[in-house]
Amino acid sequence: MEWLSGLNRSNNQQHDRATSMDFVSKEKRSAIMRGVKGLNTRPERLVRSLLHKNGYRFRLHAKNLAGRPDIVLPKHKLAIFVHGCFWHQHRGCRDGRRPTSNVAFWDRKFTLNASRDKRNLADLRKEGWQTLTIWECETRDLKLLTKAIRTHLPLKRTR
Repeated sequence: MEWLSGLNRSNNQQHDRATSMDFVSKEKRSAIMRGVKGLNTRPERLVRSLLHKNGYRFRLHAKNLAGRPDIVLPKHKLAIFVHGCFWHQHRGCRDGRRPTSNVAFWDRKFTLNASRDKRNLADLRKEGWQTLTIWECETRDLKLLTKAIRTHLPLKRTR
């Protein structure tokens, strides 16, 4: 009869679980968020691997360029940003959903991220750089990733 215990929740408890983002404590969520890396993420490493296998040489995290692009191909004058779908709010992506708790904080955070991204892309273009944004979700599918990169560079191999 233990399986029935879940059915005995009050309507408030069911509503709270349905509308809140987290099923973990504030402390646990804070620890998870602290563990999020900004450099050398898995999606970034996948993009670098594909470029390297195709014979492209690049620089990482160029401090001298606006926005410090994740990958820079100086020969092709191409700056590549590998964006996390959540942090940069990829529209239409399931990973780009906004949290339902602490809404004011997240709205401000995402608005500032978006305006900074736009400003960095504009600054790079003014300096004569091409820019390419690759989304985290595109790195999960080799065909999507290849298609995204081929918009700016010819790729010979995809394995």
